[in-house]
Amino acid sequence: MRMESFLREFQAEAGRALIDRERELELALCCFVSGGNLLIEDTPGVGKTTLVKVMARLLGLDFKRVQFTNDLLPADILGSQVFDASRQSFSFHRGPIFAQLVLGDELNRASPRTQSAVLQAMDEHEVTIEGQTYELPEPFFFVGTQNPHEQIGTALLPESQVDRFLMRIALGTPERSTQRKLLERHRKMAGGATFDFHSLRVLVTPEQLAGWQRSAAAVHVSEAVSEYILDLFDGAHGRGWVLSPRASLGLQRAGQARAFLNGREYVLPDDIQEVFLPVTTHRLAQFSRVPGDPREAASMARTLLEQTRSR
Repeated sequence: MRMESFLREFQAEAGRALIDRERELELALCCFVSGGNLLIEDTPGVGKTTLVKVMARLLGLDFKRVQFTNDLLPADILGSQVFDASRQSFSFHRGPIFAQLVLGDELNRASPRTQSAVLQAMDEHEVTIEGQTYELPEPFFFVGTQNPHEQIGTALLPESQVDRFLMRIALGTPERSTQRKLLERHRKMAGGATFDFHSLRVLVTPEQLAGWQRSAAAVHVSEAVSEYILDLFDGAHGRGWVLSPRASLGLQRAGQARAFLNGREYVLPDDIQEVFLPVTTHRLAQFSRVPGDPREAASMARTLLEQTRSR
């Protein structure tokens, strides 16, 4: 299957549930193919959860959703050892983290202890409970959503967790034309029924997806593109904005995934530029005048792009 054709088919089928979200869908798919984790930040009600459920269905992935609240405990996510009186022994009951696509909804409403419970899963695709390590299903994709930091009941994610999200995207408030389409679609649904996600076609198997991830990782990155990535990060460090080595590796992986989805076996500077903001905005937010403000951080990222020439 040609990847450009699949991308168009993926966006078209997703369009049955989402309106005018082609770019966000491409970035989310790019994040998945690159083997990263995705952060979606926006106000409630703009379709964050819908986008993730659509992805799970189209990609044929086992899906679990965890609603993060201030009283959620790590065991509610990871699972726990439960005593079986009939056998007089403990057995491990797996939590919702044991799925191929896990949605951590409103991640920044939970306590730091609970937020950090998913760090090992995000980084190593395994969890350790009471000294025993359990592998997670493959492919594994963790998506966290969060509300804007200024909303009541939210807390900034720790830097260590923010850095483990390869990309951050925002859906934004739909334009008037998009909202008109949304209202029209809702009127046509019988009795105000909600969208049936099972009506979406499964477009690919998990085995194919694993192969795509391997193929994307093998996409050629020239020395000139590598130097361009280093120049961007040197520009950030020269301004006192410290981006981790994980971020530079993530930018390269995201560039490879975008090239792969567009049917190329090599990365162009355009690929790096297209994914630069999603990869760096959430990391640069900590250096903005209002910590956690993605608008200021996006302006910082654009400045880096404008002032750094590709080689």
